Amino acid sequence: QVQLVESGGGLVQAGGSLRLSCAASGGTLRPYAMGWFRQAFGKEREFVAGISWSGDQTIYADSVKGRFTISRDNAKNTVFLQMNSLKPEDTAVYFCAIGPAWGISMRTDRYNYWGQGTRVTVSS
Repeated sequence: QVQLVESGGGLVQAGGSLRLSCAASGGTLRPYAMGWFRQAFGKEREFVAGISWSGDQTIYADSVKGRFTISRDNAKNTVFLQMNSLKPEDTAVYFCAIGPAWGISMRTDRYNYWGQGTRVTVSS
């Protein structure tokens, strides 16, 4: 069974940057899309970014467009989320998950095999 482990979270000041990683073990990510989601305290989990298996298609939530970049290294079974110009409202636990084989979805229920999450805190 595939396991996902996120890392790279932490405390950063507004305007700063973080790079999250999601490493898969116990299986391959082929040919699945991957997604990053986040959940702030007291709120529902929301879609942040998704990437197709080949990496040629990406989708972003409007709230992060132009600031976040999703990428993947299939040889290393790893997905990344580069987060720049961070804002206090980006504070949340960030999760990666394996998505559909047919493409990217923004729906949480289309994703299986979630990681445990990594916490991002952006101070003002």
